[in-house]
Amino acid sequence: MRILVTGHCGYIGALLVPRLLAAGHEVHGLDSDLYESCTFGTLNVDVPALRKDLRDVEPEDVRGFDAVAHLAALSNDPLGDLNPELTFEINHLATVRLAEMARAEGVERFVFSSSCSNYGASGDELIDEDASFHPVTPYGCSKVLAERDLQQLADDSFSPILLRNATAFGASPRIRFDLVVNNLVCWAHTTGFVKLKSDGRAWRPLVHVEDICSAFLAVLEAPRQRVHNRAFNVGRTQENYTILDVAEIVRETVPDSRLEVAGGAVTDPRNYRVSCDRIAQEVPAFDPLWTVRRGAEQVLAAVKREGLGLEEFEGARYARVPQLRLLLSQGRLDETLRRVAR
Repeated sequence: MRILVTGHCGYIGALLVPRLLAAGHEVHGLDSDLYESCTFGTLNVDVPALRKDLRDVEPEDVRGFDAVAHLAALSNDPLGDLNPELTFEINHLATVRLAEMARAEGVERFVFSSSCSNYGASGDELIDEDASFHPVTPYGCSKVLAERDLQQLADDSFSPILLRNATAFGASPRIRFDLVVNNLVCWAHTTGFVKLKSDGRAWRPLVHVEDICSAFLAVLEAPRQRVHNRAFNVGRTQENYTILDVAEIVRETVPDSRLEVAGGAVTDPRNYRVSCDRIAQEVPAFDPLWTVRRGAEQVLAAVKREGLGLEEFEGARYARVPQLRLLLSQGRLDETLRRVAR
């Protein structure tokens, strides 16, 4: 299969590209690579690629592909809050435009990296893919709108597939320390404290970044009738935790660390527990292997291996919003987050 991976240099893409290549697929990339200075270890995405903003994609860029694995986005809630208008422009409008071009060019599958944050403020009850959406951030709202419009493009020759990823964690060559498990591990390692900014009562489903890659590969190769125009929560049902649960796992993982809850901490309004039974039943090739505890151990080992200290951890390199603010302050991005020609 000839596959275009958008966002191929990102947190997920840096692991998805080698996984697809190992499975025998021909892979091409498309990425503006805003985080080129944020590599953690060795980046191995040496495939034919376009360095291009998602908003500037043209029909010829998707011509000749069998499938698109669409990862490129403004990638989390704080980043969405940085500029809500741009979040909708990129995550919603540019995504739908890409899919429309892909369909017109004969691409058969369009696998969209959506999010369980679509469920937002859903409470403590376990919910599945048929649950109502209650997004509480621009990021979540943008993913809901993109899903709606992508499903309307489905026809006999074009199959949108919506992967609602649980909150990601785990080591990657483009690691992010603005994700809860990764963040808590690095705080604990560099300061001795597992620092919670909320009261820890909110629920969150969690999934290792390598298991997200497994889900992409599985739905790309699955029989069409099982995945056509369907949404799947990506993770394992038993890997739902309160944030306090996660903090305790991290405390037990990082030697001599202590739990610290910020003064005046309140409950995070993002609160959802999800069932991942549908993907387990309909796409049996998806076989997630990771737990939060094992992932915390992996991240700790990676941080030690790379010698990451507190100053670098707190800097802009491994968190998306600070990195973009840095590039903006240096004049390397304009106010639309496009690269400035030099």
